[in-house]
Amino acid sequence: MSELLLQPGLVVAAYLLGSVSSAIIVCKLMGLGDPREAGSGNPGATNVLRIGGERGKLAAGITLAGDMLKGLVPVLLAHALGFDPLWIVLVGLAAFLGHLYPLFFQFKGGKGVATMLGILLALNFWAGLATVATWLFVAKVLKISSLSALIATLLAPIYLYFIVGELSWVLVTALMTTVLFWRHRSNIGRLLRGEESLIKAKKPE
Repeated sequence: MSELLLQPGLVVAAYLLGSVSSAIIVCKLMGLGDPREAGSGNPGATNVLRIGGERGKLAAGITLAGDMLKGLVPVLLAHALGFDPLWIVLVGLAAFLGHLYPLFFQFKGGKGVATMLGILLALNFWAGLATVATWLFVAKVLKISSLSALIATLLAPIYLYFIVGELSWVLVTALMTTVLFWRHRSNIGRLLRGEESLIKAKKPE
């Protein structure tokens, strides 16, 4: 009976962990205000960078690490407990949905990029690394955070297909990519109009 409860129990735990907003906690501890009420209004690392002033890079780095760990840790735990592939990726999906729709913050969360990257690294290090490298390359060249995220996550199911070949992982990752694109619909509109902002920190006043 305990084994039957362990898998759905970890799924619930992953959702609750995902519901903990790194951006809101980091900004509160560092006296930066609520990221939902400044900049783009998104509680994520890029917005923390924009609103953080001279402490923006540090705050954004901590936020990014926290959001990635929310996806990484529960999936690694599922691996360690010997879950079958479907349950492993469902644990990751729960963490992802927790970040997007957090129980502790009126179900209004971030856009899920960093958490998805953490999930991918835990599912398969090489597929995750390829996705992260894609994000970093596009961000370095084009300096547009949303476009970097969209391209990297669009390629993520393809990386998993060729590196791992586990169908359930490919399909659930494709589902996360679809949801992530939906969450970025306003960014996509600005990209099409050439109005999307570049990755940069807010200059101290």
